[in-house]
Amino acid sequence: MAGYTGNKEDHLRRLRRIEGQARGLQRMVEDDKYCIDILTQVSAATSALQSFAISLLEEHLAHCVAEATMKGGPEAQAKVKEATDAIARLVRS
Repeated sequence: MAGYTGNKEDHLRRLRRIEGQARGLQRMVEDDKYCIDILTQVSAATSALQSFAISLLEEHLAHCVAEATMKGGPEAQAKVKEATDAIARLVRS
């Protein structure tokens, strides 16, 4: 079971909202809206995605990584490495 399963509906709701923001950006470009207004909305969509990613990462750490570290061994090391790599990708973006 995935660590986010308990909040799946909340996550899907957030992702639908983000999808709506992306469609709104498309409409803004189609309607030749002012560049700065579009960039403001890009910033909002980016923040929403980052917030979603942090929430998902927190659940992954609390569930998947915590469970693996309690068991110990190579699986624990792999989960910690996997989480560290995911954090690095988020920091770079």
